[in-house]
Amino acid sequence: MLHFKILSIFPKYFASPFMDGLLKQAIGKGNLKIDITDIRDFAHDKHRTVDDTPYGGGAGMVMKPEPIVSAIRYARADDKEYKVIVFSPKGKRFDQHAAKRFSQSRKFVLVCGRYEGIDDRVPAFYADEELSIGDYVLSGGEAAALVFIESVSRLVPGFVGNEESIVSESYEKGLLEYPQYTKPRTFEGHEVPPVLLSGNHKEVEKWRMEQSVRLTADKRPDLLEKAKQDRDILRIIETIEKTN
Repeated sequence: MLHFKILSIFPKYFASPFMDGLLKQAIGKGNLKIDITDIRDFAHDKHRTVDDTPYGGGAGMVMKPEPIVSAIRYARADDKEYKVIVFSPKGKRFDQHAAKRFSQSRKFVLVCGRYEGIDDRVPAFYADEELSIGDYVLSGGEAAALVFIESVSRLVPGFVGNEESIVSESYEKGLLEYPQYTKPRTFEGHEVPPVLLSGNHKEVEKWRMEQSVRLTADKRPDLLEKAKQDRDILRIIETIEKTN
């Protein structure tokens, strides 16, 4: 069973995300468990203060270490094996490869920051990893926690009904996924590519791989550089370059 313990000052943020789709099904089957803890419950004053002005000056407020560390210790009191993850723009980039790595674990404490961030002593001394889900700024770590939970959960056997769909998804081979089509065959004059109607599975797979390479080259050339380490992909790239 996957167990995520979320630490946040806005626990109501998570009221609906776990009430639909695969996450709800996994919770219902007992394959996934979500606990949400309000960091304010561990504040050390009657006003439940979780933030203060930054040393050295500057705009905004910084989340205090005391309530966060107390919440982490509470979450790990029954089992020290829980991995503590702090979400921050300064963290390592979270991608599909990282999701695969984390899917080998089963227990996580997810710390959601707010304001200008968390006192740096928390990720430095009380967390296992500091992660960023992208090069942009969010109002808090709650959205990042949801991304982490879904991307890691779907890699655990039994979470997704059709396991083959995971293998062909974007980023699995370092490429974007090929285009997908369904009925009707013709929509407002736009036809489904004929190769997909041919019944020739070998040609379909060849077309899909070529389309993945073309899409990646067009939209995410940075990914293509890494994908070139795969000999089959490199051959496709060379063939495309010769015909262009």
